[in-house]
Amino acid sequence: MTTPWLSSTWVALAQATTDAVPHNPGIMDFLMQSDIVGKALFGILVLMALVTWYLIFVKVLLNISGTRRGNKFLQRFWSSQSLEQVDQELHKYGARDPFSRLADQALHARDHHSRYGASNLSETGSNAEFVARRMKKVIDEETAQAENGLSVLGSIGSTAPFVGLFGTVWGVYHALIGIGMAEAGVTINKIAGPVGEALIMTGLGLAVAIPAVLAYNAFVRRNRVVLARLDAFAHDLYAFVTTGQQFENQNPKVRSLRGGGGR
Repeated sequence: MTTPWLSSTWVALAQATTDAVPHNPGIMDFLMQSDIVGKALFGILVLMALVTWYLIFVKVLLNISGTRRGNKFLQRFWSSQSLEQVDQELHKYGARDPFSRLADQALHARDHHSRYGASNLSETGSNAEFVARRMKKVIDEETAQAENGLSVLGSIGSTAPFVGLFGTVWGVYHALIGIGMAEAGVTINKIAGPVGEALIMTGLGLAVAIPAVLAYNAFVRRNRVVLARLDAFAHDLYAFVTTGQQFENQNPKVRSLRGGGGR
């Protein structure tokens, strides 16, 4: 049976041990001292970080899979003996990348216009003009799809530092209020919380903005390279579909398909 003296001794030892170990305040300690504005700014920055890394993760996976599928299709395309064989392989493997979708739509447009002609305004003109319009539409759709999410990354990269800066100003404002309300001198406890909150907001704003900006630049460069390859492939594909042989000169329709001389 535990005596009252022994119990009080254990309590005293535990209290002494707790007092001997200093408590180092962490991020959550500073955030718990902030008001609703500081917590809201912290939540906004955390949400920006989650969106940024989600977009980075998803787009990296899509880009890797799209590059692999595109390279496999181009290898099969250039090793094929005719466009009919390409059409058969498209029906077999499906169109799952920009290059295969462009070839599938071009072949479908050629066959459709050859069989049914121009039945409405979207199909007016010659077979070559109809194929060129369909290919340009596919390129525009692939460009829009490749740029999906980049505006969000760019917006986060440009606004996150300012959100963090606003949180910094708000924390410094609280520190000044604490200094002004101090009656008998300023102590470190009066300003440690607001200053810590300000530094956290500054660091968090930069931690959110830097990955967003780097990812935005990397994805823009990757899209530029892929779209340049897609334009070059569209030139050769247009020549094969409309004439059966490759042009050495720049056809006016191909120039319009390539956006007037490059992107």
